[in-house]
Amino acid sequence: MHLVAFGLNHHTAPLAIREKLAFPAELLPEALSSLTAGVANEAAIVSTCNRTEVYCASADPQAALSWLAHYHRVPMAELAPYLYQLDARDAARHAFRVASGLDSMVLGETQILGQIKDAVRVAERQGTMGTLLNALFQKTFAVAKEVRSKTAVGSASVSMAAAAVRLAEQIFPSVSELKVLFIGAGEMIELVATHFAARKPRRITVANRTLERGQRLAERFGGDAILLAELHDALPAYDVVVTSTASQLPIVGKGMVERAVRQRRHKPIFMLDLAVPRDVEAEVAELSDVFLYTVDDIAGIVEVGREARQEAAREAETIIEGRVAEFLDWLRRRDAVPMIRALRDEAERTRRHALEAAMRQLARGDDAGKVLETLSQQLTNKLMHPPTQALARAAGPEHDALVAAIARLYRLHPDA
Repeated sequence: MHLVAFGLNHHTAPLAIREKLAFPAELLPEALSSLTAGVANEAAIVSTCNRTEVYCASADPQAALSWLAHYHRVPMAELAPYLYQLDARDAARHAFRVASGLDSMVLGETQILGQIKDAVRVAERQGTMGTLLNALFQKTFAVAKEVRSKTAVGSASVSMAAAAVRLAEQIFPSVSELKVLFIGAGEMIELVATHFAARKPRRITVANRTLERGQRLAERFGGDAILLAELHDALPAYDVVVTSTASQLPIVGKGMVERAVRQRRHKPIFMLDLAVPRDVEAEVAELSDVFLYTVDDIAGIVEVGREARQEAAREAETIIEGRVAEFLDWLRRRDAVPMIRALRDEAERTRRHALEAAMRQLARGDDAGKVLETLSQQLTNKLMHPPTQALARAAGPEHDALVAAIARLYRLHPDA
């Protein structure tokens, strides 16, 4: 069984490709069941706006990789230039780096660790976690904690949520004069809303598929809530629109925004689409008086403070390399377990047969001392037969390797 990781992220693939492989939260259980029913014994899927990654234990890693393309109905030839596939060593290193914030758009950000923990919880509930992935992710969480506590990799980082406010401030004189609309009520919207609310905008509204959840979030910031069905009529009233839902199709179309711009008499609208797949049709960016940004567009803003964190990142990499070595050592010891079990089983059979023969001799009334002598000789001969026979038959480099191995195993010094 091979431990592998494969997928794509914001380093390897543009948003247009990433959104094709995104897994909505409600589909993750079914996807995990599909993967483990066919080509993997264990599986966990991490799907965020910046990455889709599959961690699995599989006898056929290539088949697991093909499953990803097949599940999303995207030709492998279209995906191949953007995908990476990692063996056990690189999969462990990658997981440790991702959880520590070293592979994020925002160097040192902490949100990804929570997202990985969520992915593991889903896999645990679905029953697709096993010995390998449990060990990998427990080590991953421990490494992330160590990196956070021993380095300053997360200091002075600018989150995507904070970057949203900075973008708005580049377009409008003051956030306090703005009306802000949030589409969705998930974790990302909550983070962005927190940053906007700190600037005390004139109005905050949450549009959500279910009104009750939208109201719960809106009330935290002194705002109101509407249903997504009301979006068409409500949109013209807002200067800032931030959206992040799990919809597989765009929620805000070009026609809807064109109408809103006309009703606003071409007063600018700032739109930030943090969803993957995107909530806002890409064509909206072509409209005058509309400033549309996606998760990839704000990369430059979140680079603020990156240089100051690079030295801490190098320290973190050193920690990670040491922990990768520990994890690989655990894997090697785990791989040796079947051989150890087989060796012990063979020794137990030899012991049992010799003991049975000795018991029969004692039952016949044979001298106990002679029986014990015979027993010890039989055990010695049977246990020594395999290594001595292998040495006698081996030649050349194989013989030298066997001599070295046996000397190490039995702590022998034949030259002495």
